[in-house]
Amino acid sequence: MTSALPRFPPHPIRGVCVLHQKQNCAPHFAEIEVDFEPAAEGFAFEAAQELTVDYEPAEELPRFFAAAAVGIEEQLSLPEHGLVIATRVVLRRARADPFGSHELAFKIAGYLAARKALERTGCPRL
Repeated sequence: MTSALPRFPPHPIRGVCVLHQKQNCAPHFAEIEVDFEPAAEGFAFEAAQELTVDYEPAEELPRFFAAAAVGIEEQLSLPEHGLVIATRVVLRRARADPFGSHELAFKIAGYLAARKALERTGCPRL
């Protein structure tokens, strides 16, 4: 008899906040707040309709948000977690800085947000 893998998240996980900031010759800056909601299956990511970010050029923001989504999905998909991903992630808040924000910074922030969410569920494989 085989036990089914646990689904993630088992319940809504709201207000997962991450500030990823690194000061050096190649600075990083990304701040995000996301909610994880149970879904029927798979992974979905969206920015809340009311989300506004004071950043120029604003055309870069969708790339930053997509990078955060990639970081979240990659972290949740690691085989060592032993999970079935069934989540809808909503980006509630974000901050960017003209001197340190880029796709890699947001990807790392997404990765860290997923780890925090996993910790909140008591994931034993962290």
